[in-house]
Amino acid sequence: MTGFLFKKTAVAGVGYRQYPRGTADLPERGVLVRAIIDACDDAGFDPADIDGFVSYGDDHNEPVRLMSDLGTKELKLSTQVWGGGGGGIAGTFQLAASAIVTGQANAVVIFRALVEGNSGRLAEAVMAHHLNDHMVGAGMVAPAQICAMRAQRLFEYHGVPQSTCEELVRASYYHGSRNPDAVAYGKDLDVESYRTSRWVAEPFRLFDCSRENDGAGALLMVSSDLAKNLAKKPVQLLSAAQGTEKGWGDLLENDAAELYATTGFRAIRQRLFEQAGLTPADIDVVQLYENFSAQGVASLIDHGFCTYDNVAEFVRFENLVAPHGKLPVNTSGGNFAHGFVHGIICAIEAIRQLRGESVNPVPDAKTCLLAGGPGSPTISSAIFGVD
Repeated sequence: MTGFLFKKTAVAGVGYRQYPRGTADLPERGVLVRAIIDACDDAGFDPADIDGFVSYGDDHNEPVRLMSDLGTKELKLSTQVWGGGGGGIAGTFQLAASAIVTGQANAVVIFRALVEGNSGRLAEAVMAHHLNDHMVGAGMVAPAQICAMRAQRLFEYHGVPQSTCEELVRASYYHGSRNPDAVAYGKDLDVESYRTSRWVAEPFRLFDCSRENDGAGALLMVSSDLAKNLAKKPVQLLSAAQGTEKGWGDLLENDAAELYATTGFRAIRQRLFEQAGLTPADIDVVQLYENFSAQGVASLIDHGFCTYDNVAEFVRFENLVAPHGKLPVNTSGGNFAHGFVHGIICAIEAIRQLRGESVNPVPDAKTCLLAGGPGSPTISSAIFGVD
């Protein structure tokens, strides 16, 4: 039995603009408007007919301020997923699809923009959602430090080998080095450089951490019926879930030993797969938000692709790369090797992969799981599919 959102809506167009940090040729809103118009051009859709907007991660771009640039006829939906970090990225599709299915909107753009010189680097979001007084008072002043402590728990208590992190990073750079749009294009990861790069927060070295870039991404979501009449192959939303489980939150470091090394996805995994009528074995490819390498590994465990006992066997380079890996992950290079505009490229690559437009195609891929930022205060995941 599938959920009420199953195949009711589809992503019809995508647009993405990325620049090295500090080099964007327009302020943040201008870059975002370009990305939205790109998504509409991709779909063959008039930007003026967009009537809804959804974002996440404390985006600064209020939809009402986009209206004049896009020629919006009427704004019907304007909302954002609560919480800092990239945990809400897949929840945006849940909100957009719910609005479309219930008749509250017809064409919704899901977006994220980040031009650091214009709007700052998520500083308010980080302090508000991740670094409460409890943490700052103990000297925890960066997300890397929080995730590093949880990573140590993953390694030392659950026995997950640190080598799994290296395998995940290698796979991301393998894909990125073959993607002309990625920052790592043409640059295979030198394993020795990875192992000897500077510490950020032990056990994380430089290449264990996501990139920093300016840019914006946009995805146009409409009903499945409307999508059939637009320019590109529609990619349908099969399911989406967001939330947290009991014990998750500000005092996780003190009060929830069982949850401490996890990423929060255990609470939503059952709903996610039940609504799609699928199991982890039915997923062909994963676009995984990896803020830090260990959290990416833990996300795969929490989604049920592997367990603590067999993670070393599963999270291996040859299993994670396209075209013939058992479960290719981050086929554009992801946050590590494509670029980091707060993870929106993960959503866009999910659509490109299922359309057959990825530069690292997975043959005959029919399903793709999008995982939000692991360990965030609120997390979410979605599953997309094509017929």
